[in-house]
Amino acid sequence: MMPEPERQASLETLPNFDLDPGGIMGAQFLLYGKRDYHAAARYVWRLPYGRNYERSNYGLVLVEGRGTCSTKHALLAALAREHDRPVELRLGIYEMNENNTPGVGPVLRRYGLDSVPEAHCYLAYKGVRVDLTRAEPTQPIEDFLHEESIEPEGIGAYKVDTHRAFMREWALKRSLDFEQVWWIREECIVALSERDNI
Repeated sequence: MMPEPERQASLETLPNFDLDPGGIMGAQFLLYGKRDYHAAARYVWRLPYGRNYERSNYGLVLVEGRGTCSTKHALLAALAREHDRPVELRLGIYEMNENNTPGVGPVLRRYGLDSVPEAHCYLAYKGVRVDLTRAEPTQPIEDFLHEESIEPEGIGAYKVDTHRAFMREWALKRSLDFEQVWWIREECIVALSERDNI
């Protein structure tokens, strides 16, 4: 079993290496003038938050100039894998609230909730979490209710199925309607996309 990542850190925690023009993703980043992994990671981090046309196609991040925690981190994990670097893609579930995800508070208050479970992807390297989709002033997510390593291809159906199963159990324990809680969570994501600050 993999050790749980300990804490949140900056992108400089990740290994840096020159990108190989012989690799598919390395060549794509080189077209954008990004010559090493840190430059690629910084570029992806600064792209706006927004769902891609195909939610599980992390290759669309560069094409569409936006991405989510899933697509951005999956792209960077796949880029590291292409270069034989051990950067993990992690899936965590946390209780999303206004403190750790600014912008969702008004939606949650409208429905009388303090939080809802949210699935979040990030990177891990040598046991340290690296989240390249959250804005600097945002409180880092420290308390995950569930964490696991996944493959970049796992950001589609696997991530959604894991999230829905967790939320179903969470709602049941609180005597809440699962479908309504899932819909409220979707409203929160729309609010975040409009703010472009996650």
